[in-house]
Amino acid sequence: MSLSVIRGVLSIGRQKTYLRKHVFSSSRTLVTTDCSHPNVLKSELSDVVVPDWTICEMLYPKLELYHKYTAVECASSGKSYTFGQIRMKSRNFSKALKEKLKLKKGDIVAILVKNIPEFGIAAYGIFEAGLVVTTLNPAYTPDEIKKQLLDSGARAIITQASDFCKVKSALEIMHSQIPIIVIKEKQADSIPSGAIDFFEFADTVINVPDIEPGHTSDLAFLPYSSGTTGLPKGVELTHNNIVSNIFQFNHKDVSFLNPPTDNFQDVIPTVLPLYHIYGFTAGTVNSAYNGTKSVTLDKFSPELFITVLKNHRVTVIYAAPPLILFLTSHQDVKKEYFKYVKMVISGGAPLGCLDEQRFTDKVGSHVTITQAYGLTETSPLVTWFPKTYAKNENGGCIGKVVPKTYVKIIAPDDPTGTPLGMNQSGELLVKGPQVMRGYYNRPEETEKSFLNGWFRTGDLGHFNDEGCMFITDRLKELIKVKGFQVAPAELEELIRSFPGVDDAAVIGIPNQAHGEVPRAYVVPKEGFALNVEEIKEYVAIKVTKYKQLAGGVQIVDTIPKNPSGKILRRLLKQNYKEKGI
Repeated sequence: MSLSVIRGVLSIGRQKTYLRKHVFSSSRTLVTTDCSHPNVLKSELSDVVVPDWTICEMLYPKLELYHKYTAVECASSGKSYTFGQIRMKSRNFSKALKEKLKLKKGDIVAILVKNIPEFGIAAYGIFEAGLVVTTLNPAYTPDEIKKQLLDSGARAIITQASDFCKVKSALEIMHSQIPIIVIKEKQADSIPSGAIDFFEFADTVINVPDIEPGHTSDLAFLPYSSGTTGLPKGVELTHNNIVSNIFQFNHKDVSFLNPPTDNFQDVIPTVLPLYHIYGFTAGTVNSAYNGTKSVTLDKFSPELFITVLKNHRVTVIYAAPPLILFLTSHQDVKKEYFKYVKMVISGGAPLGCLDEQRFTDKVGSHVTITQAYGLTETSPLVTWFPKTYAKNENGGCIGKVVPKTYVKIIAPDDPTGTPLGMNQSGELLVKGPQVMRGYYNRPEETEKSFLNGWFRTGDLGHFNDEGCMFITDRLKELIKVKGFQVAPAELEELIRSFPGVDDAAVIGIPNQAHGEVPRAYVVPKEGFALNVEEIKEYVAIKVTKYKQLAGGVQIVDTIPKNPSGKILRRLLKQNYKEKGI
């Protein structure tokens, strides 16, 4: 749809917002002279024009245009909403947040829910009210919930009835009384005492004028990431960051989704968690932008996912490597279930060449499997394959640079940021409108994450003579368990709080099922005899399942460190690789 047509469906008052001059929310310049360096990768595609829109200014005309089509359906219950219903309910919800809870522009609202149909209503309503969304993993313990709520300063939280007690416990630990808005999982369910009924907000019309859109440079989304090192921190993504990435997703030579018609609608199974940037941008925002039907799975089970493949005419699958491996290896996954599937996109972690080929052998060559690369800090998309590109022998490639984006490879210890050449491995740096504003309330960590205006990904990679990117390793200390980030520093801090522990270090070790799992090395205090099973149980009580010490606990005399005290994890990994300890 052309910009003129979109403007035509909006009121004259709202059109005025499009005439504002774009102002970047950061002093970092988008393009510097080194972008013209011959070793800086640029997109081979035509440029995209990113309008001066907030997320709602981008999405709401689409929701109105596709109003009669199904936007989302729960795979378990069959509950569904049309795009028109989502538009109406999100408008009601936004006004209730402002009028009933008296939340003010820029206030942060937390969402802790599984993949449910109401996620989009809540998120769009928060955006429309000029507020900020921060998402939490619904598997979090009360301690983990408390940490993110305190760090973000959230003024309200939305959750499901089944998680109400856990959220309430977190707030009691914090001595906080912020409003808890509860989504009933069944219509007959009662709302817990002291909670607010989500549907009363979403279904009640409040006769006040529509809320004026904010500015494209306003903070919109605050997901949490550990960055390259350290504890989880809020990633400041503006409306412009998200809108830019959606337009990069939808370049005419990249996009594979089609607008719905009376005879056809693209369908995706939403199994990637919506609290994660990949699931949020691709599974929620981009699906709404394209009129794509999303079938939500509130939890993954082989039987349910296979049922969705069989019964919903799935056309596109956003995946992480563990899902690809499941589809390849599970005996109940049949080739005929992929009759309508045209594209599978793998992200979150590298997928090996052999894994790509095995998947194609299983489901058929009519299904294109491709990889994409991105990070929470880049909204997330950085590289992807143009539709016209034949991968040939470039299996394992994570794609080519998307429009309006620059990528360079530098020697990890080079303070000048000089770009390396073809097939030279180094750290991957990114510049583009999708790159975050910074880390929330952490100016020093923000500064360390940029080098002369380029975002440092912490990933090691190279590019070939065709401009194809490959990720080979990670500088960052993060452990990736089934695509989920685990910060060693978080676990080390927790282990050191166990009675009798003097010091601790955590690394990721290879695991066939999960990619990596955490393994701890623990130094006891003098005179203490530590029990490794008790340490594992202590951690298991306080963190979600994928952060648990599935790689084991090893009691050691010392932790290897450099003169400044930094843990030398590479030595621990090398020792484990060579000796298994």
